[in-house]
Amino acid sequence: MILAAENVAYSYDGEGVIEGVSLEVDPGEVLAIVGPSGTGKTTLLRVLALFDPPEEGTVLADGEDVWARSEERRLPIRRRIGMVFQDRSLFSTSAARNAAYGLFVRRSWDERLRSSLAAFLGRDGSPDGAYDALETVGLAEKADQHAGSLSAGEAQRVAFARALATEPDILLLDEFTSNLDPRNTAVLETAIDRARDRGIGVAMATHDMQQARRIADRTAVLLDGTCIECGRTERVFENPRDERARKFIAGELVY
Repeated sequence: MILAAENVAYSYDGEGVIEGVSLEVDPGEVLAIVGPSGTGKTTLLRVLALFDPPEEGTVLADGEDVWARSEERRLPIRRRIGMVFQDRSLFSTSAARNAAYGLFVRRSWDERLRSSLAAFLGRDGSPDGAYDALETVGLAEKADQHAGSLSAGEAQRVAFARALATEPDILLLDEFTSNLDPRNTAVLETAIDRARDRGIGVAMATHDMQQARRIADRTAVLLDGTCIECGRTERVFENPRDERARKFIAGELVY
């Protein structure tokens, strides 16, 4: 699936946050979205995730206007998009059950009942996809550990596994490695590489410019709610076309 924003605008309390933004996330690529704090990166991801409808413009999935569909017909598109927030917000249960949450809520009531019965009888009841996702982030051995006992980095890896377990076409990541130590950051960046190898498109908002350079195929620069630069990462960092993007990347443009 190709997911795209087309001339998207959104505001809070009448104050514009993003305006006229157009970009797309292709299968099997990593798109980094960089820019100063408050420039609309999180808002853009929320619009792409179909959490918030744009006030102007639209979101396209494989070229079709998603918001022209009924809510019932939008649901299959929502289910093809996974999102990981900066706040990991895990449930008070095992790592495996957290990773399986998206799979569990998509089951029929009969399947949910069988899973709950398995847990009551002492079996975890989590589907194999949850364990595969935990293995991807290096936490297979902690599948049965309570989420509350995990470190912050491990908890974020579980949140990533939860999004990955549903086998999305697109992953949207909002500052998902901020405040993590280098080891946990490296594990998650490797997990992104593995997702890309599986044909999953990834869009990540990040303040870490070096992270964008390390793993992003393309980079978009947002400034004052607009996309002022977008292209292959090497070209954007080495030869930006917009002078404001050049100053931001060089650290000369301070907000």
